[in-house]
Amino acid sequence: MAARRLCRGIGAPMAARRLCRGVGAPVAARRLCCTAQAQLPGKLVEALQAVVGTPNMSTALAVREQHGRDESMHSCSPPDAVVWPQDVEQVSKLAGICYSHRVPIIPYSTGTGLEGGVAAVKGGVCFNLTRMDRITALSTEDFTVAVEPGVTRKALNAYLRDSGLWFPVDPGADASLCGMAATSASGTNAVRYGTMRHNVLNLQVVLADGRVLHTAGPGRHFRKSAAGYNLTGLFVGSEGTLGLITQATLRLHASPEATVAAVCAFPSVQAAVGCTVQVLQAGVPIARIEFLDDVMMDACNRFSGLTYAVAPTLFLEFHGSPSTVQEQVQQTEEIVQLNGGSDFAWAREPEARNKLWAARHNAWYAALALRPGSQGYSTDVCVPISRLPHIVGETHRDLQESGLTGPMVGHVGDGNFHCILVHDPADPAESQRIKEFATRLARRALALAGTCTGEHGVGLGKRHLLEEEVGALGVAIMRQIKATLDPKNLMNPGKVL
Repeated sequence: MAARRLCRGIGAPMAARRLCRGVGAPVAARRLCCTAQAQLPGKLVEALQAVVGTPNMSTALAVREQHGRDESMHSCSPPDAVVWPQDVEQVSKLAGICYSHRVPIIPYSTGTGLEGGVAAVKGGVCFNLTRMDRITALSTEDFTVAVEPGVTRKALNAYLRDSGLWFPVDPGADASLCGMAATSASGTNAVRYGTMRHNVLNLQVVLADGRVLHTAGPGRHFRKSAAGYNLTGLFVGSEGTLGLITQATLRLHASPEATVAAVCAFPSVQAAVGCTVQVLQAGVPIARIEFLDDVMMDACNRFSGLTYAVAPTLFLEFHGSPSTVQEQVQQTEEIVQLNGGSDFAWAREPEARNKLWAARHNAWYAALALRPGSQGYSTDVCVPISRLPHIVGETHRDLQESGLTGPMVGHVGDGNFHCILVHDPADPAESQRIKEFATRLARRALALAGTCTGEHGVGLGKRHLLEEEVGALGVAIMRQIKATLDPKNLMNPGKVL
């Protein structure tokens, strides 16, 4: 027990807690820490194995470490065990067992999060839901589909390829759709098609004690409702702190008849972002409008073998009929020229468009390649679009003055942008400067009536900013909701609140 308390930092001195998180610790010490943490009561292990079978449970160190980290800069916090349930009945039974033993529950799917959402900061059992991978209840007439947590966005769209429908929410990574609902993800298409919050119609959720909730009623997939509280909206963006999402019913969209993509460069950051605002104010129903600064363009050129101008750049995409797309393009070109933008470089064929957007989606890895062996942290603010030119300009100056490597990229059609801060994890001073920069940026967004997170979520990294955004009463209400649904604080504890 003493070893487990030390490894979780309970009553431990700061040096011991740093050692257990692996900060400055040799590999052998980190392995000892994680091994000690994995000692679950024998009866609990037997009960979990009885539900899923021995092959679908692991306490191996390598497996637990894999499930204790995501793509963020937060330290690895492995769970005590990992289980792979096969269906919602098993998830319900497993949750009930953990509830009776007061053991934390941490959901896991693809591990592509950016705010430490899968870290088992209080130990517990990780529920890897990737083996629940069925696509169910497709209704092409109603434009809806139900998916389990193991279904990713690419898998769904491959399944829908011949149906004339698609699911447009695209955060870049091939993330789990239920995980995307849990973090209220969005991405490049949100400016036209909305975020996950706009495209989730119903959720099947396993609560902390094992009960199964259908947030809009079993099997229902209506477009709108005025029946009571919006329980679906409550769980979208809850980051696994209120329940485990085991099925999501999603809104589908008709595949566009015509699609055209384009790239154009600008003389300054302000010109590119100002052009974005004007395109939206003109009412152009653009599907995607993405901003990359000159540092990011240079990185993408090198990483993806492109030859675009190293300058502030917009990536655009237009959807519709051939005639409406042509009208959108003409209107946008006029606005681009008024802002000093270059002529469009076109990508009309699917292969060319896929190459262009693959380069955009690989921006994270392109940024990391600027400093081989580095680690990345992505900021994630969002402001009203009218405030976008101001905050992007201020942030660009802040980056230059701070001497940080932080190429900028963003879904500027939503007022959402990121700085991918590349740093040496072995340099505490640089890591501290990055944290200070990220906090300054978040508070700059809050001062402009924005948010500290447009799509990555709060997780571990932004808990200190949540009260500044929603106020003390807002956080207090969230805590009351959490206490009602999760009275023992077992659902992904330490996140959000």
